[in-house]
Amino acid sequence: MGLFILRRLGVMLLTALCLTFIVFFLTNLYPNLEKLAKTQGNFRMTDEAVASWLDDRGYIDNTFVKYGRWLGVVPGWVTEKEDGTVTGQCFAENAPVAERATFCGVLQGDWGFSLVFKDEVSNIVATRLAATGKLMGFVLLVMVPMSLIVGVLAGMREGSGLDRSLSTFSIATTATPEYVSGVIFIAIFASSAFGLKWFKGSATQAIENATFENFTLPVLTIALYGMGYIARMTRASMTEVMTAQYIRTARLKGVSFGNIVLKHALRNALIAPFTVIMLQIPWLLNGVVIVETLFNYKGFGWLLVQAAGNNDIELLLAVSVVSVVVVLITQLISDIGYVFLNPRIRIS
Repeated sequence: MGLFILRRLGVMLLTALCLTFIVFFLTNLYPNLEKLAKTQGNFRMTDEAVASWLDDRGYIDNTFVKYGRWLGVVPGWVTEKEDGTVTGQCFAENAPVAERATFCGVLQGDWGFSLVFKDEVSNIVATRLAATGKLMGFVLLVMVPMSLIVGVLAGMREGSGLDRSLSTFSIATTATPEYVSGVIFIAIFASSAFGLKWFKGSATQAIENATFENFTLPVLTIALYGMGYIARMTRASMTEVMTAQYIRTARLKGVSFGNIVLKHALRNALIAPFTVIMLQIPWLLNGVVIVETLFNYKGFGWLLVQAAGNNDIELLLAVSVVSVVVVLITQLISDIGYVFLNPRIRIS
């Protein structure tokens, strides 16, 4: 197990480097850099002025050199102007020589500075990630138990009326986009159209103080959409397990149906749904952009849209790194979880 985890960590590191380099290369294409220069300088800047602005800040250098600087394994850029002013990536303007750092990148804990939000990238990402983490936690608490219950009940008796009803419900929730169900929930439960007004709070307030009134609708919107995938996978696994030979043997021995489901079938049936559940975590991190925008909940998905829309390169890179790391970690947890769910699975 230990050797397996070490090998996977090595593959994860290599994968993270490759993916982050691709994102870094795409975000540092010259049209993006030109737009950045004009945004921070003047939209009427000439091509020579743009080139000078980018050259002074190391943007014209080789892509591999810039990527090394961003990681913190290559010394940061230093520019000395004709008037004697010295600026650098790792120190303030005209800072004393003793206070000038040589390396300043991700490995040193420096994620850069957001030119749009005017704050450290690490602070912005941490704040928005915590907000989405809260939303993800509540969604998982609602989505996972309910989807497992629906899937198990549907799979216990294949072809029954209960199976058809729950399967139809699962398909309907998955087929309904979040922006449709979200608008319907708002119209019915939060507006005066139907006179209910059960949920009067704003999801923006839930970032600081989550309550039943301001947090139920966004949580329910996301949970219903993701619930169908897990329920359908659980139902398929449960149906397959219930026809296995050891289940038939247990029935012939007179074991009660409840004990067969809970003690024999359920654990083996959870292997495939476990994978789907783990895959929901990366989706919840980045795929809830529509819901966060619809309910004005400024979380990690909202931050991704802002970073991409405003060409905030440093912030976009940080968001991409967090997304890659979350995907890789969830995959590692999935592989480890297989062994605990079914000891017969062996790692070659």
